[in-house]
Amino acid sequence: MSRQERIQTLLSSLEPISLEVIDESHQHHGHSGWREGGETHYRVIIRAKAFDGLSRVERHRRVNALLAPEFETGLHALAVVARSSAEP
Repeated sequence: MSRQERIQTLLSSLEPISLEVIDESHQHHGHSGWREGGETHYRVIIRAKAFDGLSRVERHRRVNALLAPEFETGLHALAVVARSSAEP
């Protein structure tokens, strides 16, 4: 299973209304944390009812906590856009 698939699986516990997991590793070639083969830099765009009533920081904390195993195994950078169910 690829890192992208694992991220999707881990974030599925939030029951997302929409979820995009984008591998941006190729954009960081030669930068800190980049490794041959990629799977080091990702962007997650997620919209979920689970974020209703939470601040932007709390939403990011939830995503980062769920993805902790990936950070421990080579995920270097994660850009997060986390929206509540009421946000477009």
